[in-house]
Amino acid sequence: MLPIYDIEDQVLAAFGGELARVVIEAPTGSGKSTQVPQMLLDAGLAGEGQIVVLQPRRLAARVLANRVAEEREERTGQSVGYEVRFERCVSKSTRIRYITEGVLLRAMLDDPQLSHISVILFDEFHERHLYGDLSLAMVKQLQQSSRADLKVGVMSATLQSELLNDYLAPCVEVKSEGRMFPVEMEYLPKAPRADLWDEAAAVWQDCARQGVEGDVLIFMPGGYEIDRTLRAIENCKESRDWELHALHAELPPERQDAALKSYDRQKVIVSTNVAETSLTIDGVRTVIDAGLARQARFDPNRGFDALTIDKISHASAEQRKGRAGRTAPGRCIRLWTEADHRSRPGTTAPEIKRVDLAEVLLTLHGLGVDDPKSFDWVEPPLEKSLNRAEHLLSDLGAIAGQQAGSGLTPVGEKMLKFPVHPRFSRMLIEAGQRKCVQPVAIIAALCQGRPLMIRKVDKRVVERRDDVLGEEDLSDFFRELRAFEYVRNKKFHVPMCRELGIHIATARQVERLAVRLVRQADSAGLTIQDTSVSEADIRKCILVGFADQVARCKDGGTLRCDLVHRRRGEIERGSLVRDATFVVAAEITEVEKSKGDLDVLLRRLTAIDSSWLKEIFPDECVVEDQMVFDEFTKRIEAKSVTVFRQLIIEHSGVVDPDPSRAAQLLAEQVIAGKLKLKHWIEAVDQWIVRLNCLAEWYPEAELAPIDAEAKQSLMEQICYGAFSYKQIRERKVMPVVKSWLSEPQQALIDQMVPERYRTPDGRNLKLRYQVGKPPVLAAKIQNLYGMEQHPTLVNRSVPVVLEILAPNFRPIQVTQDLPNFWKDTYHKIKPELARRYPKHEWR
Repeated sequence: MLPIYDIEDQVLAAFGGELARVVIEAPTGSGKSTQVPQMLLDAGLAGEGQIVVLQPRRLAARVLANRVAEEREERTGQSVGYEVRFERCVSKSTRIRYITEGVLLRAMLDDPQLSHISVILFDEFHERHLYGDLSLAMVKQLQQSSRADLKVGVMSATLQSELLNDYLAPCVEVKSEGRMFPVEMEYLPKAPRADLWDEAAAVWQDCARQGVEGDVLIFMPGGYEIDRTLRAIENCKESRDWELHALHAELPPERQDAALKSYDRQKVIVSTNVAETSLTIDGVRTVIDAGLARQARFDPNRGFDALTIDKISHASAEQRKGRAGRTAPGRCIRLWTEADHRSRPGTTAPEIKRVDLAEVLLTLHGLGVDDPKSFDWVEPPLEKSLNRAEHLLSDLGAIAGQQAGSGLTPVGEKMLKFPVHPRFSRMLIEAGQRKCVQPVAIIAALCQGRPLMIRKVDKRVVERRDDVLGEEDLSDFFRELRAFEYVRNKKFHVPMCRELGIHIATARQVERLAVRLVRQADSAGLTIQDTSVSEADIRKCILVGFADQVARCKDGGTLRCDLVHRRRGEIERGSLVRDATFVVAAEITEVEKSKGDLDVLLRRLTAIDSSWLKEIFPDECVVEDQMVFDEFTKRIEAKSVTVFRQLIIEHSGVVDPDPSRAAQLLAEQVIAGKLKLKHWIEAVDQWIVRLNCLAEWYPEAELAPIDAEAKQSLMEQICYGAFSYKQIRERKVMPVVKSWLSEPQQALIDQMVPERYRTPDGRNLKLRYQVGKPPVLAAKIQNLYGMEQHPTLVNRSVPVVLEILAPNFRPIQVTQDLPNFWKDTYHKIKPELARRYPKHEWR
């Protein structure tokens, strides 16, 4: 019997209470995902309604539904079914329904009261997916307002109990200790090799040679790494006696099921983190963990999404380790060092803190929440992320404005009909108006999963693609459309797909998604009968969905380009869109380089005409006078330009430059070090430092220091009236800088913080000044003979740091107490110095 049955009475009692809010904490493999729904159904606690179990992953929802249906000796879709984005297996008799988290919110759009649902269970809630957080918040609100009878359970192996208990209060917490066998832990003695799949294969090979018992589960971050790992294992002679399986969300269902089956011989499963908590794989006794996971992250400061491979947290590592101790003592080998482990975070940041919020905010607006900042979030998102998502929805025309209380527009209400990102729903609505829904639906479907065409292929495949699909185009999507049409006409024939390097599973998935999107477009009242489709109209639809990713390509054949909102990027070398001045990118990806730098790559490009921006976004195309510094001619250029979201799309003519703005631009170039003024010498910088030091040391003089803003102002004075570098290169500097002070104040500078200091032997030695530090005077011992008192400045309030030098000008003492030097130190070092430098005077 599964461990969850040890607390069955507590679970049923908790859900039988008046306000049933239950937090269930039970270890992985205890049976909570499959058994708790059945307990509640069999006990009659769901009444006539459904029990809905929210899963963070599509694969888990399908597999768990199949497993529970099998336990109840029936086909999936009868009393037990599942529903994920674009796929349903349910019937009128379904009582237990496994769904992904976004499905529940869409159900609330059609039925705000969730009238057919009696129990909602949030499974694996510790993963803190965005739609899980939002769904829990909406269900809590519904329960408090009009569905007090609705029963809510939050389940996980590891929970932030304090956070959830506070958020759901009053609630009942139920814990299962589970049954876990001991798991032997191992770390690598040193950092792993660069190719983790080779490291994993080598570790697996050692295990196989040692005669390891049971099956082996290997965690890798994604499909590419999984394929490389399986290939590396296949090259080991030991693999001949093993079943080898991949497990991740992009595989067809039959391959996913094959990985979960039992076999007469041992198997190795290489999986993403879908096997971390959502699924229990029987028979695993050894876990080999790469310690990485792919996570979506969004940078609100720069406006770019990035899918990065991150190190997993301690909590995730423990979940993976537990997979080895389900049925017997196990072993977990972590492909990182103990030192690395200590530096990892305790938990993974919730998705709401790191991903794009546009789709979820559109859903919120559809549910009547027009002020997301005041919404009762489980944990509030970053304000910058909210603002950017609201800005995108406003750009797409989905909401009336970005102020609190701005509701959905008619366009926004139509966008809600499509279970895709708002960009694609907006494209489909535009396609309805331009009568090109069919191809735009395929483009939207192409963007939902992995790429249709394999990127890294051999020369033969490239040549075959060029022959069949063409070499250049006005949109990278057009080649993908032709590739899809080609394999669909060939009835997805596997050899045909291979010769063009096409993912056949992706092609079939695209067909299913496109058909569903067209159906949804039809039900939303859009015109779906495409008669004569215009390529220009398709490109305009893409522009409408990605207008915030318009770019202007630089001249001269470079791949660099300027984007709207003053961003910069680089076109991916493999793009077929060439010689276009303006493009729109459907993908902008940050690719990490060495030393933490990022390259911003633009992919899936579509050529556009700048006139389209004025046609589609007339209010955002503004004519303005603009001045820039031309780095080639080193002159100020002033032009009348048409600007779309801070990107110049058209030059209208030359205008007279404003001298103040020209001075500002030239000053910025000088301060940045790109232009050099002949008379801006070290003495100028030292004078500014002396002023700033005196302002700090002698505040009663009320001197205004020269900070960065003041320096910019002074530089603009120097540059005023000039429009080129040639005109400012030899301009006088010191008189303008000194004009910052009155003549009496300038005299005070020379008096209090002089440039030089006179020593007893008559030499004027230069003082070194640095803001925040005492002044420094470097002098040979012979220069200081006769100086009994330590030198000071500013009415004797600031002692000078003396660097006392030997005759070879190397420091032998640094002091702020010259009398003590003469008294104690000098007599000790004098004999050796006199011996080494006999020609110098030694008193």
